[in-house]
Amino acid sequence: MRKKVLLIRLSSLGDVIHTIPLANALKNAGYEITWLVSEKGIQVLEGNPCLDKVILAPVQQWKKRGFSFKSFKEYLRILKQLRQENFDIAIDVQMMFKSLYWMAFCGAKRRIISKQARELSILGANEIIPRITNNYNSSVIKNYMKYADYLGVNTEKVTVTLPQRTDEIKQRVNNLLEKADKPIVVVAPATTWVPKHWNKDNWKKVIDSIKDKCSIVFTGGANDDELIKYIGGDKFINLAEKTDILTLIEVFSRASIVIAPDSGSAHLAWATQKPAVITIFTCTPLEYLAPIGDKNKYIAVTGDLKCQPCFKRKCKFKTNDCTNLPSPEKIINIVNKLLLNQTNRV
Repeated sequence: MRKKVLLIRLSSLGDVIHTIPLANALKNAGYEITWLVSEKGIQVLEGNPCLDKVILAPVQQWKKRGFSFKSFKEYLRILKQLRQENFDIAIDVQMMFKSLYWMAFCGAKRRIISKQARELSILGANEIIPRITNNYNSSVIKNYMKYADYLGVNTEKVTVTLPQRTDEIKQRVNNLLEKADKPIVVVAPATTWVPKHWNKDNWKKVIDSIKDKCSIVFTGGANDDELIKYIGGDKFINLAEKTDILTLIEVFSRASIVIAPDSGSAHLAWATQKPAVITIFTCTPLEYLAPIGDKNKYIAVTGDLKCQPCFKRKCKFKTNDCTNLPSPEKIINIVNKLLLNQTNRV
């Protein structure tokens, strides 16, 4: 009988994607995998072959609703469901206060967490492994795999998987990209941290330089339309607010190149294992968060300021100088090289 493992990684989208290789390693080693996740990551896990079961904790809905008896009842129902699974092992990959209560009361015999856990979350565990991150100088994906190492699982191969898309989604993307008649370059310029945004005039220069060589497609959410229009969205295919996660996966899988800041979009594009991905890093650590794999395909670029990376949501100098780097010319050269290489392969 397979041992049952509960993975606790609630959010965000990028962090959920970074944890998928851990789930694959454990499942390939014979474990039965259940994943507790919030709304931000549910679509990349439902139907994902990396696990056997996914359980939704509607954390975002609870935040919007505020404390209520209804939310508490929902929490107890989910907790009861977890305890009924009789997990052999629970692993807290979130390592924050919001995962503490799930970890403490899930009923797993072994509850494992890293020594670097924050916000008292370590109190929910009964097994503590050494720190999995050291100064953010190694890949977050490989750091998470240290939980598998601890369980004696081989982690040499990093496998990332995503759900299959339906024929309906594929046809929808056919329609959305109908006017794309050249190699597709997807630009996803926005993310949730403002200091991670690259200078909008830099984006504009890149678009102006490459527009005749490719079909440019913009993607983004409800709050990104103004930025995208400034960069040039009115002149190209603008899919802002027109895609959910599964549709976005299909769009990325049709692209030759995806360009984005350090964001869920960049990590999702990497997870498709299809396009080349250019990730622009401003305040966050490249070595820690850059997509891993072929360095000629997954290209991470940053500036050379002494304060980089600060990994802070607010610039202590109040200048956000890192958002001006790298230069647009550097990104243009990378795009041109990738497009040329792809043309030569054809």
